[in-house]
Amino acid sequence: MATLNKDALYPTLASLAQQKDGKGNLITDIVEILSETNEILDDMVFEQANGDTQHKIAVRNGLPEAAWRILYKGVKPSKSSITQVSESMGMLEARSFVDERLLKLNGNSAAWLAAEQRPFVEAMNQQMAETLWYNDGIIHPERFMGFAPRYNSLSAPNGKNIINAGGTGANNASIWLIVWGRDTCFGIYPKGSKAGIDSEDLGINTVEDSEGGRYEVHEKKHMWDLGLCVKDWRYVVRIANIDVTQLRKDLSSGANLPELMADALEMLPNMKGRVAFYMNRNLRRILRGQIAASAKHTITQEQVGGRRVTKFGDGDGVPVRISDALLSTEARVV
Repeated sequence: MATLNKDALYPTLASLAQQKDGKGNLITDIVEILSETNEILDDMVFEQANGDTQHKIAVRNGLPEAAWRILYKGVKPSKSSITQVSESMGMLEARSFVDERLLKLNGNSAAWLAAEQRPFVEAMNQQMAETLWYNDGIIHPERFMGFAPRYNSLSAPNGKNIINAGGTGANNASIWLIVWGRDTCFGIYPKGSKAGIDSEDLGINTVEDSEGGRYEVHEKKHMWDLGLCVKDWRYVVRIANIDVTQLRKDLSSGANLPELMADALEMLPNMKGRVAFYMNRNLRRILRGQIAASAKHTITQEQVGGRRVTKFGDGDGVPVRISDALLSTEARVV
């Protein structure tokens, strides 16, 4: 029986870049740098938007009515409830300036110049992760809408997918469980672009320093246009209000992270897609200790593509990713 390629079903940025790279290895090189320190990109599925700056989708928020019928009596017609939603995209950009003299001292080496670009690509990486989790597109419309503003009320319709861990102050953290897929939750990039990523060599240009002095630099521009589309809110679970000041590895106080994560998994309709947990480093460190103390749940590590991956649960397990952009100073979700 033939097996479908998971990258074809649930394409990540890396798999898309390999398909669309028309400039040698330029785009794939950038994606590799992005993925090195942003574990989200190992899972996040990307789809081409149906517009240049936004992606329009139809979200079903109500089912048609069904009724029991008896002979010689009809059933009233009904219809499902659908809402049109437009998901926006943001344009992320970074420019590098390398002094021309410094470039010449290093023999105009392409490898050296490529290494000098890494901090600028990493800066975009950090901006993307921060926006993905926390940005409110109404307050900052130049960016896309992140997860936290979408899942920020226990009384909202999607509040059913927010697990309250009990924290009441402003030293809270969250754990996110996401099923990435074309019908669940995915990243978007502009129609007709190369996975939303491009890099342009602007050559040698003259610039001014802070005192008005002029000198020549090699200038390069990196661009990343992307957004987030949550097509079905049931496939995202937020474990909120985890008071980090109360957490203990021996489970003597604070939230029981393994139990909360097991509850989150039960809330998913299914796990058809790329599934993963996301948390900050401190939470994952405490999670390991709590699992060792309880001996009720399992956590494993394995090598995937040359990288060590931590997984939670029995069987194949669900990857537990670190995202340094996730804070331990979140306000209480009510």
